[in-house]
Amino acid sequence: MAAAGDDQLLQQKVHDLNDLELAALLSLIAREHCLISTSPEAVDELTEELRLIAARTFGLSSAVVSCHAHTTLDDFATALLLAPSPQVSVRSGSPLRTRHQAPHHHHDPSGPATAGSYFLPKPGALSRGAISPSISTVATSQPLIANVILAKHLDRAPRAVQIQALELLRTRRIFTRTSVQTAPKQFLFISVLSATSGGRAHVTPHLNDFFYLAHWHDPEDGFYYLDDGYGQTTHHETEDIYGVSDDDVASTSSDTSPDSQPVFTETEIALLAQLSRQVRVDVDVTRYQMNIISFLRTHRAVGSGTTPTATKHFEQLMRSLAPLHGLDYVTPSLVGLAAKKVYLHRIKMVAPEKERSMQWGSELAAVEPILEGLGPEDVIDDVLGLVEAPH
Repeated sequence: MAAAGDDQLLQQKVHDLNDLELAALLSLIAREHCLISTSPEAVDELTEELRLIAARTFGLSSAVVSCHAHTTLDDFATALLLAPSPQVSVRSGSPLRTRHQAPHHHHDPSGPATAGSYFLPKPGALSRGAISPSISTVATSQPLIANVILAKHLDRAPRAVQIQALELLRTRRIFTRTSVQTAPKQFLFISVLSATSGGRAHVTPHLNDFFYLAHWHDPEDGFYYLDDGYGQTTHHETEDIYGVSDDDVASTSSDTSPDSQPVFTETEIALLAQLSRQVRVDVDVTRYQMNIISFLRTHRAVGSGTTPTATKHFEQLMRSLAPLHGLDYVTPSLVGLAAKKVYLHRIKMVAPEKERSMQWGSELAAVEPILEGLGPEDVIDDVLGLVEAPH
């Protein structure tokens, strides 16, 4: 009964999350990383909201890396690190005996002793105390990589910096001039970009493909922690894009330091990860997933993006979504939901002159109107409408 109660409590926590929190939670469950974008005027608010989510919802430290065209590798590596704790000087008694301190061994008063004897104190020396005070310094802790890295405008950084970011995600290490820094166990890298839609938010191709999922946040949906006024508890009732209802999302602080009592603990995230690995996928659902991938690959508007990494992330995400809905199996609706998140940032639209029908004599003037205005979101919706879901 206790286990059932714990499961219900965990489910309630999941249902109380908003879209941004769910994107972070799904990435933490899979130990992957994500790309989140919003309108250009709301990037700063989005970044601050994500810092609050890291601290309040997950109890994790965060660091913001503000990228631009002149960001250097050193700038990038330094911005990942948390500030070390300061040195503390402590005045304490020394365990070492001074030359004027009384000896422990017995001295025969009848024996000869000089006034300047090393083994006998000078007259009045004991009045200065038996222990000599000294200054000791507590060693400074080494700077550590934050649990959550928010790389703002990463797409504007030089290619070398983006490749360095890819190496950090692949190896969970980064080399500085003086040391090698290792990422913590709970590690999430979020690329925060400005774009008019999710399908327009991209970084360097190989790094782009490494991101697990993507989400575009509409500023009109609000920023729950920021909108709560840094401590005033308010409630929001919305329907989020992950298929989980969002009720009573509350904020109690604007402090971005890790909360000692977060909404989701590391243990609960590990439990959800374990449950996702136990999820069953029926052969018909797998066939549905593969049909979606095939239709995306052959869609006339798609230039690239259906990569092997995307297929792996596709399966991971649909499995991770199941326990969030209290299921131990994947449904067709979860497959469609996962497709929207996995391929949003990956699909690159084909140029009209390279559209495949041009090889067979189509006129450019006829192809351009067909592709005009289409984005990855439209392609994914089109494919989901074409592929028949299992019953």
